[in-house]
Amino acid sequence: MIDLAQYQDALAIQRVLHSAKTIAIVGLSNNELRASYFVGYYLKRHGYTVIPVNPRESEILGEKSYPSLLDIPVPVDLVNVFRAPDALPDIARDTVAIHAGALWCQFGVINEEGAHIATDGGVTVIMDRCLKVEHARYIGRMHWLGFNTHRITSVRTGLQ
Repeated sequence: MIDLAQYQDALAIQRVLHSAKTIAIVGLSNNELRASYFVGYYLKRHGYTVIPVNPRESEILGEKSYPSLLDIPVPVDLVNVFRAPDALPDIARDTVAIHAGALWCQFGVINEEGAHIATDGGVTVIMDRCLKVEHARYIGRMHWLGFNTHRITSVRTGLQ
């Protein structure tokens, strides 16, 4: 059984969020109803360069889509994965091969072999966490959802 705590360290998450500028999203969908599309859209809106990796699409979110990580012609800081867990070992190998700094596995993308391949290759691994949620938590965008309003009060609202 995999110990996920080692791949969910708050300081590592914050380090990755603050250092990444270019994010390759493996499994990014062109379907606006898919979580990957929403995350990619959110990241673009917050200033990240998003590179789609999806062999079935030529363009997503106005960006050229690549069939694999190995086809991306620019340096990648972070690889974000929206694929089935059994695809992770190959994605981890490609992440190491392109010298990305971190491999971020979305909710449910849990694969111990993939995590070991990446960490053995010097890549930081974040696993079973949503990149958008963690960005919102640590960079301060949770106010969109009613949190982090920067207002502290003891006044109750509504009926008392």
